[in-house]
Amino acid sequence: QVQLVESGGGLVQPGGSLRLSCAASGSGINFYSMGWYRQAPGKQRELVATATPNSVTNYAESVKGRFTISRDNAKNTVSLLMNSLKPEDTAVYYCYTRAGPSIFQIRDYWGQGTQVTVSS
Repeated sequence: QVQLVESGGGLVQPGGSLRLSCAASGSGINFYSMGWYRQAPGKQRELVATATPNSVTNYAESVKGRFTISRDNAKNTVSLLMNSLKPEDTAVYYCYTRAGPSIFQIRDYWGQGTQVTVSS
């Protein structure tokens, strides 16, 4: 059983910053890719950023240069520092991991989501 617990969402003014954090747990589980997706009202869920265990990162074009993903493999945590936030960043942000007992037994897991609202 894999659990993802998110924290750090909220309301912020345009140009402001927020940090999202996610802690993953699961006995006998290896966490491969970890990261964040988001879903705005009326839109599909989209990639924000992901990181592999050796810290290879992937960012959506819309957040490059503003968001930074980091992970701590020892603690199974992943964080997203969001700077220069824009109203269009408003969405529910979901922690994500691709995990399993081995690389041959993996699936995707999602957190419950945390709301980020960028508004003046």
